[in-house]
Amino acid sequence: MPRQFRSAAIAALLATAFASTGATAQEASSPAAAVNPLIGSSNGGNTFPGAMLPFGMLQWSPETTRGKHNHTAAPGGYLYSANRIRGFSLTHLSGTGCAGASGDMPFMPVTTAITTSPSLDDDDSRYASDFTHTDEHAEAGYYQVTLANGAKVQLSAAMHSGIASFGFPAGKPANLLIRSSDSEVGSSAADIHIDRASHSVTGSVTSGNFCGYLAKADQRSYYTLYFVAEFDQPFSSTGSWNDASVHAGSTSASGGTSYADKGFPPLGKGSGAWVGFAEGRTVQARVGISYVSLANARANLKAGIPHGTSLAQVRQRAHDRWDKALGHIAIDGGTPDQRSTFYTALYHVMMHPNVYSDVNGEYRGFDQQTHHLDRGQQAQYANFSGWDIYRSHLQLVTWLQPRIGSDIAQSLYHQAQQNHGEWDRWTHNSGGTHVMSGDPAVPALADILAFGGHDFDLRGAYDSLVKAATVTTANDLSDDGCNVECVGQRPSLDQWLKLHYIASKSHAWGGAGETLEDASADFALSELARRVGDHDGQQRFLTRAGYWRNLFNPNATPQGGYIQNRNADGSWPAFTPDTDDGFVEASAAVYLWMVPFDVHGLFDTLGGREKATARLDAFFHDKDGHWALTNAGPLHAELNNEPSVATPWLYDYAGQPWKAQEAVRIVVNTIWKNTPDGIPGNDDLGEMSSWYVWAALGMYPEIPGRAELVLGSPLFPHALVHGSGGDVRIDAPAASTSTPYISELTVNGKPHDQPWLSSQLVEHGGELHFSLGTAPNRQWGRAADSAPPSFPPPHA
Repeated sequence: MPRQFRSAAIAALLATAFASTGATAQEASSPAAAVNPLIGSSNGGNTFPGAMLPFGMLQWSPETTRGKHNHTAAPGGYLYSANRIRGFSLTHLSGTGCAGASGDMPFMPVTTAITTSPSLDDDDSRYASDFTHTDEHAEAGYYQVTLANGAKVQLSAAMHSGIASFGFPAGKPANLLIRSSDSEVGSSAADIHIDRASHSVTGSVTSGNFCGYLAKADQRSYYTLYFVAEFDQPFSSTGSWNDASVHAGSTSASGGTSYADKGFPPLGKGSGAWVGFAEGRTVQARVGISYVSLANARANLKAGIPHGTSLAQVRQRAHDRWDKALGHIAIDGGTPDQRSTFYTALYHVMMHPNVYSDVNGEYRGFDQQTHHLDRGQQAQYANFSGWDIYRSHLQLVTWLQPRIGSDIAQSLYHQAQQNHGEWDRWTHNSGGTHVMSGDPAVPALADILAFGGHDFDLRGAYDSLVKAATVTTANDLSDDGCNVECVGQRPSLDQWLKLHYIASKSHAWGGAGETLEDASADFALSELARRVGDHDGQQRFLTRAGYWRNLFNPNATPQGGYIQNRNADGSWPAFTPDTDDGFVEASAAVYLWMVPFDVHGLFDTLGGREKATARLDAFFHDKDGHWALTNAGPLHAELNNEPSVATPWLYDYAGQPWKAQEAVRIVVNTIWKNTPDGIPGNDDLGEMSSWYVWAALGMYPEIPGRAELVLGSPLFPHALVHGSGGDVRIDAPAASTSTPYISELTVNGKPHDQPWLSSQLVEHGGELHFSLGTAPNRQWGRAADSAPPSFPPPHA
């Protein structure tokens, strides 16, 4: 479809179908209007509801508290059940675990005099304020709340900057705290300066410490955030504090909180400042940030929200930016709740990674030096939860916005170049945190390439990844950070090269889990080798991908074999399928299925399709035959966390695709909801939300580094995907909550009896027409030669 007609076509598709559901005109034409940022803010989703742009540098959002100032209420800064706010910070990460991250420079309007140091407010009883959700409103690009102290807060955002309105009640002091040292997990340095003449405040904070409470390796700072705040009202008073000391009239302060016991900031430490205003005033603040310099923060503010810009203007621009981004997928039909759940999931997908370069093209590198964008690169990105987002997130981002995918790939390569050649698996701003396991940068780049992101230095990145996969480093042999944060890119690479597996005792989080992750990484590396024309490398790394077989013990249990830990001498330790010994955030029963590139090989190892199907049935059902898709114990699927997310689609390989259709739809219908607890576990920078988007479209990218899609069934009667290779129209007129089963499918007008789609759909676009029903068609997709492809190693 020609580009100039795409937006009109999407709007028309939405408007026509939404009219029959009673949706408003705005909802019909505006995907952004369907977004509910409060989805996932409770029950472990760890999302935040504040204001930002797609992939924006600034995320202005509330920090809630449960009465312990040095422990954030939730890792995203916001917990729906915590009804007290201690500030509105400029930066956040959505859906993380650990103890939080970022949450830099919280601003807090208070309506009392500042008589004691805010750093002594250990239980957030003095300078925080209660609120109720009836006094709160969140939408894409905008957040508003009226606090119990009488202050009304409104927030919106541009790419590198934000705008706030603080309305103070009459008859009470009007003070605004800026807690410069109080990032979510503390800081090693901070400073703040007030300029009364220009009605501005500037400062910086140096922080990091992501998951630092787990290991000394991450109890350190690795980024500095600079900010400038310009106000439209004069300051009637000023003051500052450092630790316990308060200085009324002061205009500067410095001092971080430090990282104390187990990495948490100690109570009573830190610095900040406040500015006072005339009682009853509504004050507007424009804030620019940069990770390079204060000068760049000023330039970012001037470019994004210049003087004279109103909050209403910024809010509308943010809404329009979200509309454009979310409009890459148009859906119709379904209930209002289903549409909100879908577009909020897509919204969460587009929150990370984040633009890290400034408007002048500068950014802070992993070597802590200032760098400039490459020619043709539009942005440097940061915040990459590799172990999570290689599974389905980067594929979706790149399919919808290949330029962004390409720049993410180039950004990862730059990080490695500036980090002594190491591709860290979980990067935060300008530092590596090493969190989780495996070598996810490899499938991440292969995913981006397969889904249309071609504008990055593929040859340079490939050569770097090959070196990392073949040359053992000191970090690969180090126990620093282990288990959760092992510092090596390829922990115990020496064992991989010699034993052809990672043993039970190693420098990795878990031997068996690391083996499976490395196998997937090497498969993806073979795909990158194919793309660059390295035939020998393709065969070499595909052979290495087959090393997963070295941990399959056919005699693990009387009921059948399992992938399990293995000792370096080749012997097998004691084993039960419910163990998590050797695995990462899941059991051996879950990890048995994590060979996504060689499913047929796995099934053969299990004794063939029938035996594999029987074991899948037992994995997905409890002893009474009920579906067991989450929270059913270690012997069953846990579709609230990454190790399980690809497993329902395995029925497509087993000749029973109707079971995949049913299982995926049950998950979509029950544990994803338009409610604060509507995400089943940490969203992990959008990975889990990307799973929902794929599932609702009726397809999934099962194989790391390839663009074949395995099939479920569409949730909505019609969808239009503006993809990197061309538009994809998905028609399923009978789609509803109760019609998960495919009876027939045509692809580009031709009958299609395979439960998967070739890469041609991603690469060139196409039209899918599903006939759906309430009863399974057990013959559709059943034939063995209809199953999705596998890519066994050369000797298998």
